[in-house]
Amino acid sequence: MKVCIYGAGAIGGWIGAKLAQAGCEIDVVARGGTLEALERDGLALVSGESRVSVPVNASSDPKALGVQQLVVVAVKAPALPAVAQQIAPLLGPDTIVLTAMNGVPWWFLQGGFGGSLAGAQLEAIDPGGKIDAAIPAKHVIGCVVHASCSLDAPGVVRHHFGNGLIIGEPSGEATPRAGALRNLLARTGIDTKLSPQIQKDVWYKLWGNMTVNPISALTGATTDLILNDDLVRGFISTIMLEAKEIGARIGVPIAESPEDRHAVTRKLGAFKTSMLQDVEAGRAVELDALVSAVRELGQRAGVQTPFTDALLGLARLRARQLGLY
Repeated sequence: MKVCIYGAGAIGGWIGAKLAQAGCEIDVVARGGTLEALERDGLALVSGESRVSVPVNASSDPKALGVQQLVVVAVKAPALPAVAQQIAPLLGPDTIVLTAMNGVPWWFLQGGFGGSLAGAQLEAIDPGGKIDAAIPAKHVIGCVVHASCSLDAPGVVRHHFGNGLIIGEPSGEATPRAGALRNLLARTGIDTKLSPQIQKDVWYKLWGNMTVNPISALTGATTDLILNDDLVRGFISTIMLEAKEIGARIGVPIAESPEDRHAVTRKLGAFKTSMLQDVEAGRAVELDALVSAVRELGQRAGVQTPFTDALLGLARLRARQLGLY
């Protein structure tokens, strides 16, 4: 299969290296130091004591790479509008776009999902529907990543823990292409599951990181310190209850309590969230995909979100002070 990785960061690089090892031809859209490293050394994946390097064809210009069978979009949400402007040369009539990203995606209310909100565009994610126009939902297979990776250097990915992907059609259909993609990813050694409702998996992961991520960015604290503070944990739980009510209204109910979800996060130990890592590296933060979209969904579904609003206001103010939003 001819595969393009759009966003050769930690997660995109991990998936790309795995697919290359499974025999796929890997193209990469990259720039700057990452492009230089990929052209010089290929893509490297480090896991424990193991290091594997695979050759890739890298370019800053999607036109040079041509139509792909699979495009893995693994960029941070703030970079997605720029990707949408450039992705057209990679897309043929049957190209699959696998979105390995955090937060609420632009296609979230597509495929008949969302009850009375089905088909609506979320302005917090896709103002004016420009992303949807460039990457129509018919191309999309959604993806939720359950793995922790980081970059040792441009083009050098380190896999820490977790080895899971959940994929699914926005429509919930068990299509032949989704099944074939699941089988391909499983052959790479990634634990890949096919979901009958990928929006539910997106919402459940979001339920855990829409709070801890921005609070870590505000405070600089690791997850253990955040959850060990009773007052902060209580604030988080109240926000999660607002999101839980929104989920129930749009068709993604959550049976667990916030404390149940906190217990899952605690098992991961003390770690820096992806948003805290972005702040420390001076990168734009994903507030809109993680928090603004939840607020907008609440407004559209008739759910009051005062605590979500407070978190968004505080985190947005801090991010603007740092020039990251």
